[in-house]
Amino acid sequence: MTRRLTSWIDSANTADTDFPLNNLPCGAFSTDDGPARCGVAIGDRILDVATLEETGALAFGGALQTGNWTRFMGLGPAAWDALRSTLTTALGEGGDTALAAHLVPQAAARMHLPFRVSEFTDFYASRHHATNVGTMFRGAENALPPNWLHIPIGYNGRASSVVVSGTDIIRPHGQLKGPNDDAPRFGPSQRFDIELELGAIVGQPSNRPISVAEADANIFGYVLLNDWSARDIQAWEYQPLGPFQAKATATSISPWIVTAAALQPFRTSTPERAVPLLDYLAEPGPMLYDIHLAVGLTPQNGTETIIARTNYSEMYYSSAQQLAHHTTSGCPMRVGDLLGSGTISGPDRDNRGSLLELSWGGKEPLTLPDGTTRSFIEDGDTLTLYGHAQAPDHRIGFGSCTGRILPARS
Repeated sequence: MTRRLTSWIDSANTADTDFPLNNLPCGAFSTDDGPARCGVAIGDRILDVATLEETGALAFGGALQTGNWTRFMGLGPAAWDALRSTLTTALGEGGDTALAAHLVPQAAARMHLPFRVSEFTDFYASRHHATNVGTMFRGAENALPPNWLHIPIGYNGRASSVVVSGTDIIRPHGQLKGPNDDAPRFGPSQRFDIELELGAIVGQPSNRPISVAEADANIFGYVLLNDWSARDIQAWEYQPLGPFQAKATATSISPWIVTAAALQPFRTSTPERAVPLLDYLAEPGPMLYDIHLAVGLTPQNGTETIIARTNYSEMYYSSAQQLAHHTTSGCPMRVGDLLGSGTISGPDRDNRGSLLELSWGGKEPLTLPDGTTRSFIEDGDTLTLYGHAQAPDHRIGFGSCTGRILPARS
């Protein structure tokens, strides 16, 4: 495990910062109602790399002038490594303190989507989550579908409804039909939920089937991802084709892309396979990361309670396997494609990454410190995802991914 790199920016040297010099995540920010600009987080500051390219201190052919990181990602791994190396030296101890003129307080910045989302695919790749959900709906003996241990199951979602952390989420309407209802009705979802996920961002295009190793090399970085889900709409609509409107309301992502390079020291292996995978899904090495994850729920005018803690290492399929599988049909993958890991749950109750699991479909409501209970999300609730990889003397953090639920439109 690597040690913390020391920066001349004091706030980057504290043990509890999400953004030490080892991290250098990529985001898009603005100040004073100005346009979005490419920036890199360091401690409690943002380095304005767009300005640095304007002045000639960085040279990436104008790729940092677009207000997001899509064009830069398309330059490929050599450019990714060059920027990281240059900034690590410049911001390190003994580096270029003249860059202080290009630092912006994070507290004074407004964050934007850090890349242009080309397409969004969501997976169903946590065995604990799939087992919990399957047990609720089909019984323990039929919890996993027959294909689950052989294939990364996924569906194509909506890129248009991917939003940056801090965006309010309006409770959706849809068709609802309870088990004892003769016919569906139309109304606001009463079982609105979260899904604690990690999102992988494709940084290089492909137009042919690629290996797991190639897929891993094509992933630029990762974000926290909350795929908001209307469970009651989903229960009525999903057969036979799967989720549709239940998952189309919004998908929130954290504003900072933590690069694959920053997470490299935290590699860990996928679990032992219950059945052998087909050769095209074979992994050349550890493909997961040891990333601690948590979910906080804050009632309106209340205080936050952490309702779940888990780890990305619980996943059965890695993002590289998911991407490799996605390409097997010849499906072209583009720069900016976003792959959701699927809900990340662990073996214990407080490791469950959705309220559907935490309340066991509403049968076991959570009790908050103020005495109120939750089976699903209520209007005014704010849900926040947290994530970081922990080294002995520093952490590689994602910041937070948050959204507040507003009442359905009348």
